[in-house]
Amino acid sequence: MIFKKETLVTSFALFSMFFGAGNLILPPLLGFQAGNDWILVTLGFGISAVLLPLLGIIAHARLQGTLMDFSKKISPYFGLIYGIVVYLICIALPAPRTASVTHEMAIQPFFDVSSLLTSVIYFSLVFVFALNRSKVLDLLGQFLTPLILLILLTIIGIAIVQPHPEMISPVIKTPVVTGLLEGYQTFDAVAAMVVGGVLIVSIHMNHQGTYHEKKKLVTQSGILAGIALLLIYAGFIYTGAVFNSSFPENSSRTALLAGISTETLGSIGNAFLSVLVALACFTTAIGIVTGTADFVKGLAGNSQTAYVLTALLSSLLGVIMGQFDVQYIIAVAVPALMLVYPVTILLIVLNVIPNKFASSIVFKSVVVVAILFSLLDFGLSIGIQQLQVLQEAIPFGVSGLGWVLPSFLTFVVANYFALRKVPSV
Repeated sequence: MIFKKETLVTSFALFSMFFGAGNLILPPLLGFQAGNDWILVTLGFGISAVLLPLLGIIAHARLQGTLMDFSKKISPYFGLIYGIVVYLICIALPAPRTASVTHEMAIQPFFDVSSLLTSVIYFSLVFVFALNRSKVLDLLGQFLTPLILLILLTIIGIAIVQPHPEMISPVIKTPVVTGLLEGYQTFDAVAAMVVGGVLIVSIHMNHQGTYHEKKKLVTQSGILAGIALLLIYAGFIYTGAVFNSSFPENSSRTALLAGISTETLGSIGNAFLSVLVALACFTTAIGIVTGTADFVKGLAGNSQTAYVLTALLSSLLGVIMGQFDVQYIIAVAVPALMLVYPVTILLIVLNVIPNKFASSIVFKSVVVVAILFSLLDFGLSIGIQQLQVLQEAIPFGVSGLGWVLPSFLTFVVANYFALRKVPSV
């Protein structure tokens, strides 16, 4: 196979760009709250944090363009606006969150330094890596990811084999839905759009293969990365479940992860966890800043100056936003996710299914309906309680999935008219 070695390196790089702060701190608490229902929670989490990102990478393999190509059947203006919104969200929320988690879990327990100093050093290094973007895949895939995986598998492996107390009853009433919505917080479907773009640009820069060779490389790498993500998520959810009687019920995400590390690795656990947190967060931040800079560079006529300035400004924004604690950044992220995630999911799905069922009218109709119903969830997430009655009247609305059924019905109706070549009203 022509890309055999490159497939492994590329899949490692993809894994490291996906696996950041949220991916590390969210699964243990899910398992902690789910107890014996950890498998159901894993199912929901796997749909939004593994399957959808994998489909996003497969869509990138098919398109081999930029994020704007995902919505080219709607309008170039929509693609531009959507791209700007997605990249602004990424550099304003998940990227700074990686710095906040790194400070809280990897720096603060050992060094009496301010979060500002941590963020400045952290994003200075991110900026340096972004300037060497031609080497990003190799640096992540060959060096950083193997170390991340080694520490993760060690923690999970010890948790599985060592004796543990009996699990207490779950506190989650709808485990699949809860896991699904918690998977939103990883930003992985949105991240698939961003890091998939980084991957495509890197491959175009470093390889002269045909379209089909590149498609095969990206697809196989995405599948391998997805399998690795699912195994790690399931392992950490299970680890949280088996320790759910060992820690206080109100344990925070970071405190629980730190406690599990100590339980599995002993006194050296915190040191290993610090390395893991720093590496996992750092690789994700590199992917976000590099992807944002690639996007602006493309808009500016392939200008390297635009690339450098964007990477610099993204790093500076990361320093500023990184001064907020993890819980605050997660809370701020919720409204943005409620607005952007449904559209992102549908753009991914529509770009994976056969073109026969994804005509321009289907794209436009489905996305418009999704936006309208997402505005309802967005309004509620920012405190407009008057919308609650309307939300309760929509199927799956109370679960934050009110857009699903209307979007599906629109997809069916739009395809009915498109395939019969009957003008839609």
